[in-house]
Amino acid sequence: MKRQNQSMILEFILVGFSSLGDLQILLFFIFLLVYLTTLTANATIMTVIRLDRTLHTPMYFFLFILSCSETCYTLVIIPKMLTNLLSTDKTISFSDCAAQLYFFVGLACTNCFLIAVMGYDRYVAICNPLNYMLIVSRSTCVQLVLASAFCGFTISVVVNILVFSLPFCASNRINHFFCDISPVIKLGCTDTNMKEMVIFFLSVLVLLVPFVLIFISYVFIVSTILKISSVEGQRKAFATCISHLTVVIVHYGCASFIYLRPTSLYSSDKDRLVAVTYTVITPMLNPLVYTLRNKEVKTALMKFQYLYCLSIRMARRLK
Repeated sequence: MKRQNQSMILEFILVGFSSLGDLQILLFFIFLLVYLTTLTANATIMTVIRLDRTLHTPMYFFLFILSCSETCYTLVIIPKMLTNLLSTDKTISFSDCAAQLYFFVGLACTNCFLIAVMGYDRYVAICNPLNYMLIVSRSTCVQLVLASAFCGFTISVVVNILVFSLPFCASNRINHFFCDISPVIKLGCTDTNMKEMVIFFLSVLVLLVPFVLIFISYVFIVSTILKISSVEGQRKAFATCISHLTVVIVHYGCASFIYLRPTSLYSSDKDRLVAVTYTVITPMLNPLVYTLRNKEVKTALMKFQYLYCLSIRMARRLK
């Protein structure tokens, strides 16, 4: 009977920003501009880190992986959202909705663990600099990234099973611009309290545990920095952490607001606004923050810009 009820809904309707009418066209161009900026910024960071040997360190290896992961993360959400802003047909099939939720949750969880790993990297670099390359070796970096991805997508499998094993026999209108957990689970026509409790527990595991570990790391980092006698040395040490701290605050702040509360408190308008922040704005801010606040990345960018201009001049002379 459960399978029969579930099969009654073969597709969902992503309501998204339908209530805004003609403003959807304006939103399309705004989100498209932000999306292109995100792709360009992440591609630039990945290219610079890959080509500049001075950036072949654990810190930039993790930044490369984070940029790659966030690029995939935006690909899961934004293209479909942009299409729906211009289309009257805002449907998404049952299987596509499940796939979108799976990759969204998997990549989002992976990013949470990666940011925590980057906090550990900063802790070792500042608190135990003499053994830094020994502790955070290349193999250790790869293992930490693989462990982050494995944990992230394992949690995503559990969430997908919990959400899409529900019988959907009533409305098929998802009051959101993508298949997120709360808007989809609200469409279930049975008691979802137990499943919501499990998902809440997983959210605590993904958000609070890494955040607490990052907080503990920074307690030791700040304590170590304050022991540095040179003011210039303190400033440089803090400068290596400020970009990471900015990303931590924005990323965990938005995610905690949405996922560390019961589904019954879901507010479509307010939550859509916050969702835009962590699915559209934050992926653009992260590479910009690391670029603008990081001296080594800026130096590498200037070097490649100089080489690019030099190659153009030489090509013109050869003509």
